[in-house]
Amino acid sequence: MSYVKPAELVTRMVDAGAYKIQMSTRDTLIRSFMGAAFLTIAAAFAVTVSTNTGQPLLGAILFPVGFVMLYLLGYDLLTGVFTLAPLAVLDKRPGATFGGVLRNWGLVFLGNFGGAFLVAVLMAIYFTYGFTTEPSAVGQAIGEIGHGRTVGYADHGAGGMLTLFIRGVLCNWMVSTGVVLAMISENVLGKIVAMWLPIMLFFYMGFEHSIVNMFLFPSGLLLGADFTIVDYLIWNEIPTVVGNLVGGLLFVGLPLYVTYGRPATRRVRERRGTTARAHDAVALTTPPAAEGAVTPASIDRAAEPANVG
Repeated sequence: MSYVKPAELVTRMVDAGAYKIQMSTRDTLIRSFMGAAFLTIAAAFAVTVSTNTGQPLLGAILFPVGFVMLYLLGYDLLTGVFTLAPLAVLDKRPGATFGGVLRNWGLVFLGNFGGAFLVAVLMAIYFTYGFTTEPSAVGQAIGEIGHGRTVGYADHGAGGMLTLFIRGVLCNWMVSTGVVLAMISENVLGKIVAMWLPIMLFFYMGFEHSIVNMFLFPSGLLLGADFTIVDYLIWNEIPTVVGNLVGGLLFVGLPLYVTYGRPATRRVRERRGTTARAHDAVALTTPPAAEGAVTPASIDRAAEPANVG
């Protein structure tokens, strides 16, 4: 499998961020709509597997199929553009502005919500035979997720809100790592394997992903779960979005960009010992040079790399 080294990987990340900022409104909405639809169908699949088999790990192992499909097709998630778009501004790419980043984030949010909500409606119909029966076991499980991840946090007050935020941070640390690793290979199999690992981890650990939640919580409400839209917004979606932003940018985008996109020059220290003694001997046996003359010491200074950090 071909491997893209980190320095080149960062260039690809910045290129992707610049491209997404300047994408047309139509294309941004379509790609984000489809991206969320693929991801949330996979979420329904994973919950179905976990419920029917009683093995949550199996559901987590299989969930990344949706993430792989959407990124191989070039679709977008809010969690990914949180990480990539700001890098184009930091790199001062032509046309990349803070306003353009906000526009991109807003459009992707709308497209993602539209795609996730459509899947929520379709799955609610599927789990209830068109709302003519009680939800199936899988539908009930989705309703329980919605209840536990809203009212469950609210029961703990400030501690619950902090936990929700931290789970959002941890989630996009992993998800954005998956987004970046999609660029680390030129080979399709290599891309799939690299993406699979962090996505499986985030899902099994129960971290909070704003796009997956755009499906789970509307689904829960449609299936009669015991929480409200306000519960969903205050005690899940809004803090999760903020946590996802912090996690992706702070722990994925910025560290890679700073250390590989703008690496500090390595400091070179002159070793004492044989080299130093040789220089001292030259200094003792060589008469003072005229101003501007070339000497061994001046050659050494000219060869030493500039210390820029």
